[in-house]
Amino acid sequence: MLRYKQIKMWMVAVLAVSLVTSCKKNFTDPNRATSDKVFASASGLTGVSIGLQRVYALGRASSLYNVISINGFVTKELRLLNPGNLPEFQLSTGGPTVDGTNTMLAGLWTSSNKIIYDADLVIGNAAGLADKGTASGLIGYASIFKALSIGNMAMFWEQIPAGTGSNVTFITRQNGFLKAVEVIDDALSIINTNAISATFSSKIPAGIDIVSTLNALKARYLLFAGNYAQALTAANLVDLSKKSTLNFEAANPNPIYDVAGSNFNVYQPIDSTMGLLGSLQPDLADKRVPFYMVLSGSSASRFLMKGFAAATTTAYPIYYPGEITLIKAECYARQGTPDLVNALVELNKVVTKKAADDALGIGADLPLLVGPLTQAQVLDQIYRNRCIELYMSGLKLEDMRRFGRATSERTRNFMPYPFRERDNNPNTPADPAG
Repeated sequence: MLRYKQIKMWMVAVLAVSLVTSCKKNFTDPNRATSDKVFASASGLTGVSIGLQRVYALGRASSLYNVISINGFVTKELRLLNPGNLPEFQLSTGGPTVDGTNTMLAGLWTSSNKIIYDADLVIGNAAGLADKGTASGLIGYASIFKALSIGNMAMFWEQIPAGTGSNVTFITRQNGFLKAVEVIDDALSIINTNAISATFSSKIPAGIDIVSTLNALKARYLLFAGNYAQALTAANLVDLSKKSTLNFEAANPNPIYDVAGSNFNVYQPIDSTMGLLGSLQPDLADKRVPFYMVLSGSSASRFLMKGFAAATTTAYPIYYPGEITLIKAECYARQGTPDLVNALVELNKVVTKKAADDALGIGADLPLLVGPLTQAQVLDQIYRNRCIELYMSGLKLEDMRRFGRATSERTRNFMPYPFRERDNNPNTPADPAG
């Protein structure tokens, strides 16, 4: 359960002093703790760190809801049930219908930049703490949400802010992925010098293995940046027996279930094809399909989402063990001299995996793919299995571009910049065509 009660005064205090990119406001309340006091103590910094997870994971305005939903509509994983949900309607329609007024894009942009700003404050101030075990825990935990926020923006926009504040400049999305890796490397270096204390681990929300998550995100973003050898090395450091999840409770529900999964008024899965075409569609015997969806018995939508949006308190993964194995397979297949033998070995680990053998309970339980296969065939199967294994993970749009899928398979390629940014930052790049 998310321990948001731990935030209390500290979370209120940091909200009063936090800044969001291109919009600065200062408020003074003599009854609140000053920012100096909040950021000078381990308890204050812990409260702010827990707040990062809250901004990332809770509610319709959260990064989690927007990443899953934006990606799902654009890549045709999801079916819109009520066009009165205008932002979702724009994304499902795509093309020029999506513009800077889209509140889901604006919400992701704003939450990402707020998380980055607050994470920087935690990381910078934690370094001065006398308790180095707590400091390394704070830096590692905050770095997870900072890296996720940078990576999320780089998946949806061609360029992203180089920092936070007024009139920031922009960097390419490729450099954004590398920036996320730098954040992770800095955190891992600090943790390797001073191990995270058990005391710190007991004070943050349960569910996240900090070191495994940092290595998993490092592998993800190195893959997206095309650094295959380094991505393979990072992937090999992830303990696949562990999992890292965002956990929920009745008072702080899973936002995907709460907004969409619990009703037929927003969206549900498109169908058992998961939006895949032709030979890429899931095998009829693939047990991952019934893991992620179930027949609804309703005329509104044939399928009802299950998986990680099954109930109010269902946890949502930050990364997937199967994702890490498929990263290894892709790295082998794409390296300078493709190693298709090992690529197929790793791919088959996912294809044949039983749910009982996966930390998240995901298993296709299918027969081995038999080689020899060409590089193109192996990559097709890696893409296919990423789309099925990582359904509603928010990663499919990035995969579609990397695997060269036809633009007709998605409603947009990159997102327009929110008007809030454009109106306040003259450095905002021109919007992409679509």
